[in-house]
Amino acid sequence: MPFKSQAQRRKFATLLVQGKISNETFEEWNRETGSTSLPERVTRVASKPKRKARPPARGAKKKTPPKARSARKAK
Repeated sequence: MPFKSQAQRRKFATLLVQGKISNETFEEWNRETGSTSLPERVTRVASKPKRKARPPARGAKKKTPPKARSARKAK
């Protein structure tokens, strides 16, 4: 998986120095990133606000729930 930002690359470099990840892992991520220019930081993309339900159009009939069937008596 390639790096997404320069900050992430620095974080992985410090983890490598501390011995928490292997050199192979760091080199694999570095290879997959290639020479692309990375942003300093990546921010989360805000999700779109949910749409509210529209009120029914004027003059439209309201839906009525189906009538409940009466329970039949067992003999």
